[in-house]
Amino acid sequence: MQDYTKTAPKSRPLVSSARLKKGFWLTTMMLPVTIWLLLIRYLPMFGIMMSFLNYRLPSRKIPFPRNLLHSEWVGLKNFSFLFSADSLVMIRNTLGYNVLWIFLGLIISVTFAIMMSELTRKFVAKTYQTMMFFPYFLSWVVVAYFLFAFLDPTNGMITQAQRRAGGEVIDWYNSPGYWPFILTLCSMWKNTGYSTVLYLSAITGIDRSQYEAAAVDGATKWQQMIHVTLPHLRPMIIILLIMNVGKIFNADFGLFWSVPMNSSALYPVTQVVDTYVYRAYTTTGNVGMSTAAGFLQNLVGFICIMAANTIVRKVDADSALF
Repeated sequence: MQDYTKTAPKSRPLVSSARLKKGFWLTTMMLPVTIWLLLIRYLPMFGIMMSFLNYRLPSRKIPFPRNLLHSEWVGLKNFSFLFSADSLVMIRNTLGYNVLWIFLGLIISVTFAIMMSELTRKFVAKTYQTMMFFPYFLSWVVVAYFLFAFLDPTNGMITQAQRRAGGEVIDWYNSPGYWPFILTLCSMWKNTGYSTVLYLSAITGIDRSQYEAAAVDGATKWQQMIHVTLPHLRPMIIILLIMNVGKIFNADFGLFWSVPMNSSALYPVTQVVDTYVYRAYTTTGNVGMSTAAGFLQNLVGFICIMAANTIVRKVDADSALF
């Protein structure tokens, strides 16, 4: 008698040649990015070893791996210059500016995005969007000379206006008290447009029927923003906030180096980690110290991202990065 309790073995589905061909071309499309990541991002990580070595640039043609392997091991000595008495100022400036700009940038960008989303004329909205986004593409060198045209101690527009009005002429590039406000204004002017466009793209994806339903229920524009717009923007706000927190120990080198025109009188308010490391390297030529600073910046950024993501995951798991 035939045993019907045993099921016949399932046949494996045949993968069509068209599917294999499609997978091959998709994999080929990923190759440039994969190669770029390997060569630009992962391969240079080998140089982290220099953070713990007394590495000096060779005076003759010696291969980099050989020079690296024969350098003296100094442990954490290269990190010590970041925690000296002089470095407290640059740590304070770096953290202070970043914390301030993260929250100011969030508030200003979300506000401008909501305001621009309310514009009914498409031409006006696109014009404002282009004007706000344009400064993001300018180099800090260009911005520095624009600012210098206003603050030049001899021929600047503001300086001449003060002189003609009979008031006190301010030597801007030797007066540190004004520069936290000037740097904040420059950073917001240059970077706000980029964040505004991101938030505006998220707003345009909101279903308009939700606004119509809220209007039918008697909700004002302010109430629609609170109960419809902001809840939909929350995932975007959290993601950008986490990414910005990861750069809290990094500073925009172009901003702090070019805009103050490298004035030594402004070091108490313009000295940040990146400029401090650059000046230390140009003075001592110690590659290990600059590598140690970069390694520490990335390590602090990684810890901040993990901590911020953990907090977000406990509050709202759907908005966390992972």
